[in-house]
Amino acid sequence: MTELTLIAVTSIITAGLTMAIGGLGPALGEARALAQALSAIAQQPDEANTITRTLFVGMAMVESTAIYSLVISMILIFANPFWDYAISRAGG
Repeated sequence: MTELTLIAVTSIITAGLTMAIGGLGPALGEARALAQALSAIAQQPDEANTITRTLFVGMAMVESTAIYSLVISMILIFANPFWDYAISRAGG
């Protein structure tokens, strides 16, 4: 296995693991937040607008973790800094 192949395989596996782990936590967090918000709305229907607004802000904050994981996996696949180093060593 060449050095470039090893970098490619490692980058793809790491990107996949990053998305799997980075997407699991926010999904569970959003599900729990939604369940708690629905419970709170059921107990206090008059505060539904306030609870819903706060829920959306919280969901956006939780979702940012998954977006960061997506960005890291895209960097690993398309803009990997190790590619330039490996290509310069292979060519030179």
